Amino acid sequence: MKILLDANALMMPVQFQIDLFDELRTLLGAFEPLVLSGVIKELTGISRARGRDGAAARHGLVLGERCTIVESGNLKSESVDAQMIEYAALHACMVVTNDRRIRDALFTRGIDVISLRNQKKLEILRR
Repeated sequence: MKILLDANALMMPVQFQIDLFDELRTLLGAFEPLVLSGVIKELTGISRARGRDGAAARHGLVLGERCTIVESGNLKSESVDAQMIEYAALHACMVVTNDRRIRDALFTRGIDVISLRNQKKLEILRR
């Protein structure tokens, strides 16, 4: 099963002290983690900041290396969020995000979302 991770998903381990890949394995069994190249660029920008967000983004970049990085420059959408929605729709991926706006847009397209529940566990949200 292909799982597309957004920037905040890759930052969750530092922000909420969870093991992202272990949680996904518990929830899904086998999965293939994917990250858009635009998400890597977004994390790179955030990683330059000091403090907790910068540290979370730096850790997110390390986690991103464990994923298949998909080139997002060939997608029609311009924003990284829109590219994620477009890619998930085209390739039938579930998406890991805590972003309500992205989640709602995915739901309108019938795409399942994995989100953090009570800042402790991942759960699958279906439309």
